[in-house]
Amino acid sequence: MGSVALFSSPALAADPIKIAVLEDQSGDFVVPVIGKVHALQLATEEINAGGGIAGRPIELVVYDTQSDNTRFQEFTRRALQRDKVDVIFGGFSSASREAYRPIVDQFDGFAFYNNQYEGGVCDAHMIITGAVPEQQFSTLVPWMMQTYGKKVYTIAADYNFGQISAEWVRDIVKQNGGEMVGEEFIPLGVSQFSQTIQNIQTAKPDFVVTLLVGTAQASYYEQAAAANVNLPMASSVNVGQGYEHKRFKPPSLKDMHVTTNYIEEIDTAASKAFLAKFKAKFPDEPYVNQEAENSYLALYLYKQMVERAKSTKRDDLRKEIAKGDVCMDAPEGRVCLDPKSQHMSHTIYLAKVGADHSITFPKVWQDIKPYWLGEAGCDLTKSSPNQQYTPSNPPSKG
Repeated sequence: MGSVALFSSPALAADPIKIAVLEDQSGDFVVPVIGKVHALQLATEEINAGGGIAGRPIELVVYDTQSDNTRFQEFTRRALQRDKVDVIFGGFSSASREAYRPIVDQFDGFAFYNNQYEGGVCDAHMIITGAVPEQQFSTLVPWMMQTYGKKVYTIAADYNFGQISAEWVRDIVKQNGGEMVGEEFIPLGVSQFSQTIQNIQTAKPDFVVTLLVGTAQASYYEQAAAANVNLPMASSVNVGQGYEHKRFKPPSLKDMHVTTNYIEEIDTAASKAFLAKFKAKFPDEPYVNQEAENSYLALYLYKQMVERAKSTKRDDLRKEIAKGDVCMDAPEGRVCLDPKSQHMSHTIYLAKVGADHSITFPKVWQDIKPYWLGEAGCDLTKSSPNQQYTPSNPPSKG
């Protein structure tokens, strides 16, 4: 069963705004996800202390989805039908998002997916605050090819996130005159990589793109280090989500390069202030990752939209989004919602892991917009197909 925890302030007498939190507090994805729940609790505490949203307290209704897609479906129905929540904040894996998204559509609900992902969701019922491939790969892959060489080997989790992300990598490598010397898709439960490591060593790439997720697949890094693979790595998910550079002994993450919109090592005043608040409330938090920051800023964005619209109704909130100026100064830097796709612009940091697992930032890209869906033909200000598209299956432009 899902545990339900309520966080609201009794000092605010108005009816609460109820937010369902559907996140994995146990299961395969707990490592990168628990900080998302804590970030929402931190933002709720801050917002309620300041008078709530339009004078109404936030009440978080928290479910443990246990990395189980059937629980996402069950709890989404419960949240929308029984608990009558105003909005859902939920999901880590793309499989979990695609498990619950049709139910949000069916019940005409509204949801925030605060996760980096493979891109392509064009759905008016969904706001996505995480980074997408055109923000992460169009910056990362050309930089890696210029720095290390043009022969690329991809290993990716074998589900929609890994498959679609690998498609993006393939396209960008080709556009930049590179060569894919190998590509493997790894089932989620796999933790033994000796054959994959042998394949990589035979192929002799200049760098490896690692799109691995979950606890089992993270075993690759120590095994590759033990086998002296010693190749630069590039990722859109590692370090920024599962903080492998903190969890594994040096030098197993040496020369990992990640494009992320936030990690706790970012050395700016806004990041340091956020980190200090987070650690003060949750002193045992092992790491504040990009998904925690995405969740934190998402609640403040929701507050801004509700107060501007003077309503919690999705159609009223979307009228505010359509104005194109739903923006805020987040811990990462300034972010804005794109009206066509309901995805977010980001500051993208290239984080490089050293031999001692320290982090440096060789490059920072400011205000990278989520341009692909809009250019491909998704325009939620005009219609909502409620579909997920890919580079090889873009929206029809009619």
